[in-house]
Amino acid sequence: MKLSHRQEEIVNIVKIGQPVTSEELAEKLGVTRAALRADLAILTMLGILDAKPKVGYVYLGEQKNLEIIDKVSKVLAKDIMSKPITVSEETMVYDAIVFLFLNDVGTLFVESNGVLVGAISRKDFLKIAIGGTDIHKVPVGVIMTRMPNIICGFAEDKAYDLAKKLIEHEIDSIPIVEKIENENDGKNQYRVIGKVSKTNITKLFVKLGEEQ
Repeated sequence: MKLSHRQEEIVNIVKIGQPVTSEELAEKLGVTRAALRADLAILTMLGILDAKPKVGYVYLGEQKNLEIIDKVSKVLAKDIMSKPITVSEETMVYDAIVFLFLNDVGTLFVESNGVLVGAISRKDFLKIAIGGTDIHKVPVGVIMTRMPNIICGFAEDKAYDLAKKLIEHEIDSIPIVEKIENENDGKNQYRVIGKVSKTNITKLFVKLGEEQ
């Protein structure tokens, strides 16, 4: 398993300036602490970094935990995915925001007749909310990211590969989909059957760590 570019950056920063806190890492890399959560979980579980409470991260060396790597490589999306939270294109932005926070998720997936057509994140909601738009009158279909511009995964995808996608694309969640054929034109469409988020990945690595 090859480390991502950002993971290599994290390792180099810790090597040079250890101990380094997550706040310092986020500042140096120009991202949020939440964006680094999955990276740090992976590096810690692989035995490359160690997290010392109230101190920060320290470098342990390149000796990776081969048992952890072997276990991770066998975990599939279907093993860790959780229930997706969906809304229709016609749902008003205000109602969608309420729904998002009631379900405590970072992304809502948008469906039309059971087919995935879009996705909308907290960041998208924040942009429109502070822009002066009447969120009671605008449907999510107007501001969502539309297919095919959504990063998707399948049930048989490796969890590690999905974790890399979350990191590389700096997104909160990936919809797990299955292909369905459009009855009218025969083209492939997708039905959402689950999701893999940064939280799912972090829980996986914590579980694997506890099993050691």
